[in-house]
Amino acid sequence: MDAKRLWRQYRDCQSGFKNWQQRQHAKDWLLYPQNLGTHLLIDETSLSQGELYTILTNKVAKGRQGSIVAIIAGTRAEKVIEILHQIPKKRRKKVTEIVLDMAGNMALIAQKWFTQATQVTDRFYVQKLSLEAV
Repeated sequence: MDAKRLWRQYRDCQSGFKNWQQRQHAKDWLLYPQNLGTHLLIDETSLSQGELYTILTNKVAKGRQGSIVAIIAGTRAEKVIEILHQIPKKRRKKVTEIVLDMAGNMALIAQKWFTQATQVTDRFYVQKLSLEAV
């Protein structure tokens, strides 16, 4: 069996891709509210060709399975807030801490949708700012 045929067989029959609930909007956003924990990290990153994404992760999962809460194309606060609106308010209120960089849009997202959470500035940015000041 050639590699292309094997790949198609896996994609079309084994992986469940055709039945994946988030398939319609996967290029724009992915949301896994079941991974929401009490301690979150929010940051923007460039995954490919300069495209920026906002990524919200569960800090307790430490990058393992179940750590991704949301991946949203772009960094505009309004768009991110619109997607996060799908997470029930009751769940969002359980978040007690959210770690973020010093970007205003990330602070706005944290302030609007995780109202009970304490905002903590990522130590990387604090150290960077301190070193630049010295």
